[in-house]
Amino acid sequence: MPQTGRLSFGPCHASINEGTFVIGNAHVERRWRIDNGLLYPTSFRDLAAGREWLARPASAPSPSPTSPVPDEARAVHLSGSGGRAGAAEAPSLVAVLTASGATLTLTYRFQIFPEARGVVARLRAERRAGAESGPVEPARKLPPSESAGPTGSEGGTERQPAGEPDGWDLLENLDLSPRHLRLTRVTLRDRTDRHNELVFEDEWLLHPNEGPLALSGNLFVLEDTLTGDGLILVKHAPLPHARSHPPPHDLLVRPRDRGVRFVGHGTGPGDGEGDPFALIAYRGGRWGRIEALQTYQRQLRAYDPARDGRFLSNTWGDRSRDGRINEPFLREEIEAGARLGVDVVQIDDGWQRGRTANSVESGGVWNGFRNVDARFWEPHPDRFPRGLAPLVEAARARGLEIGLWFAPDSTDDFAQWQEDADTLLALHRTLGVRHFKIDAVKLRGRMSEDNLRRFYEAVLTDSGGAVAFDSDVTAETRPAYFGLMHAGQVFVENRYTDWHGYWPHQTLRNLWKLAHHIDPLRLRMEFLNSARNADKYADDPLAPSRYSPAYLFATVMFASPLGWFEVSNLPAAYFEQAAPLVQVWKAHRQALFSGHLFPIGDAPDGTAWTGFVSLAPDRRSGYVLLFRERNDRTHWSAELPLPPDVSYTALVLAGQGSLSLSEGRLAAEIPQAQAFLFARFTTYPPCPLP
Repeated sequence: MPQTGRLSFGPCHASINEGTFVIGNAHVERRWRIDNGLLYPTSFRDLAAGREWLARPASAPSPSPTSPVPDEARAVHLSGSGGRAGAAEAPSLVAVLTASGATLTLTYRFQIFPEARGVVARLRAERRAGAESGPVEPARKLPPSESAGPTGSEGGTERQPAGEPDGWDLLENLDLSPRHLRLTRVTLRDRTDRHNELVFEDEWLLHPNEGPLALSGNLFVLEDTLTGDGLILVKHAPLPHARSHPPPHDLLVRPRDRGVRFVGHGTGPGDGEGDPFALIAYRGGRWGRIEALQTYQRQLRAYDPARDGRFLSNTWGDRSRDGRINEPFLREEIEAGARLGVDVVQIDDGWQRGRTANSVESGGVWNGFRNVDARFWEPHPDRFPRGLAPLVEAARARGLEIGLWFAPDSTDDFAQWQEDADTLLALHRTLGVRHFKIDAVKLRGRMSEDNLRRFYEAVLTDSGGAVAFDSDVTAETRPAYFGLMHAGQVFVENRYTDWHGYWPHQTLRNLWKLAHHIDPLRLRMEFLNSARNADKYADDPLAPSRYSPAYLFATVMFASPLGWFEVSNLPAAYFEQAAPLVQVWKAHRQALFSGHLFPIGDAPDGTAWTGFVSLAPDRRSGYVLLFRERNDRTHWSAELPLPPDVSYTALVLAGQGSLSLSEGRLAAEIPQAQAFLFARFTTYPPCPLP
C-alpha cells in the first residue's frame, strides 16, 4: 500500500490516501488509482463548471513508460515543495511521486499553478544498470471500441490506425463523458523562411461511424458543443518534424466511445525523462480556450514588465548583414533608437570576433565556432577596439539597452552547452546584457534537445530569470513554439523588402492566427522600413509604402515588437508618426499585457476588419486595436466577452475614428481604409489611467 501524505501551497494541494493520488487547485482536481506504482486515471473534475470529464476509470495506466515494466514490487513515496520551481515561472506546487522497484524506478513529476486550469506532468523511467531482465507485467491492451455497425461487407470490423498503443508510452488515457464533442487538431509551422501560413486547424465533430483517428501535433482541443466547456492537450516538445523520437501519432481518438490517448514521451526505446505535457480545462468556448492557454503560458513564464514586451531594433532587416557593424554605426543606432522609442538596440551577427557563414566576408562557419577560434565569442577587435562597454554606457545614458545575437554550438549535440551558457552569463554580469537572440540551432537527437534545454536553464537560473531569449524559428530544426515555453520570445520570421517578401497584412495575419494559441507576448514580430525597395512593389495596393509608419508599428504592438531595420536609416516620417504612437503604447503596455489578449474580427488578408482586444482579468477595463484594411466598410461591430449589463466608456488613444461598447458589443468607425484605431475602455465611471 502506498504511503499516506499531503502537500499544499496556497490553493494547490496533492495527496496520497487509500491508494489514490489527488492533485488540484481552486479550478481543477485530478485523481489516479495507484496499483504497484502505476497510475490509472479515475477522475478529472472542472470545479468551476461542476463537471466530471471522465466517463469511467482508465483500463491502462498513464503516464506509462515507453516499454513494459518488470513484474516486481514497487514502493511509492510522495515528496514535493511549493514556490518558484523555475527562475522565470510563477510560483507553483510540485509533487513528485516515486515508485521504486528492484530494477526500475518511475518518477512522476506533477506541477500545478494557483492560476492555471490544468496540471503539468512528466515521467522519468530509470532501469538499474546491469539488472537482468525478468518477467514483465502483461501489456494493458486498450479495450477495442464497439463495431460501428454493418459495413459494405456486413463484417463490421473495426478500422485500427497504425500504431495503436498497447498500454505503454501513454501520456493520457481518457474515456470522456460528453456525448457531443468537437475535436480540433492545431498544426503550427516553423521554418518560416520556407513557410508563411503558420497555423492550420483540422476539425472533427465526433460521430460513432467515424473510424479511429491517429493524429500528429502538439496541441489538441476537445470541446463539448452543448456547453462550450473543453479540454486542451499540450505537449511541451518541438514540432513533430523536429523531434528526435516522434511517435507514429501523438493523439489517438476513438469517436464511438470517446476514448482519447495522448501518446509519446519522446525518449525513444531507452526510457529516461520524457517531455512534459498538460491537460487543461476551460469554459466559454473560443474565448475561454484562448484565455486558458494564455494563462497557462503565463505560469510557465510569468510576465515581468521590466523584461518582457520590449521594443527591440535589429539592423539585419536592412540586409547590410555585418558589413556596417562597428562602434560609430551603433552609436548612430542608439541615438536614432532613442528618438523612435526603442527599448533595446540588438546587435546581430557581427559583434563577435569570429566570422559566420552569414558574413559579408567569405570563409565563415555556421557550427563548430570554438573549433575555428577559441576566442570566437569575444568582441570583434577591429569593429569594437574598446570592447562593448562604451556602447552599453552610451545606450544606458539614453535610456536604452544593448542586446546581442548568439549561436550556441550544435556540434556533438551541444556538447559545449556549459561554455556557451558561461559566455552569455559573463556578458550579463559584466555588461548587463539581458536580451539575446538565439540562432543557428540544429537539433539532431534527444541529447541535443536535453543539452540545449540545459543551456537555456543554466542562463535563466544563474541570472534569476532576468535574461530574455529570442529563439529564432526561421530555419533548421529548433524547439519552436512548445519546446521551451519558459525561455522567452519566439523570433517568428525574417521578411525582407529586398526580396519582395514583406507585406504588413501578412505579418499581421501570422500574429493574429498564432494569437489564438500562443501568448502574443511570446511572439517577436517585425515591421520594416517601408521606404526601402518601394520600386519592387510598383502598383501594389498592399505595398508597405501604402501604410503609415504608425500603422506598421501598430501591426505588432500587441506582440513583442521588432524594428527590423537600421533605425538611423529611417525616413523622417517614422520619427514624426511612429514615435508618438510608441510613446502612447509604452504608457499603456503594462496594463495592456497584464490582460488577456484576444484576436477579433476576421483573419487579416489585406481587405478585412481585424484586430485585438486586451481584457483585464476583472473585465472592468481593456484596450482595443482595430485595423480597417483595404475595404469600403467604414463601420464595423462585433461581440466581446464582456458582461452585457456593465457600461463602458472609451477613449481613443491613437489612430483615427471612434469606438463604443454597449451590452457586450463593440461598434467602431474608421473613416479611411488602411488605417487603425487604438483605444482604452473602462467601466463607467472610468478607472484611473495607468
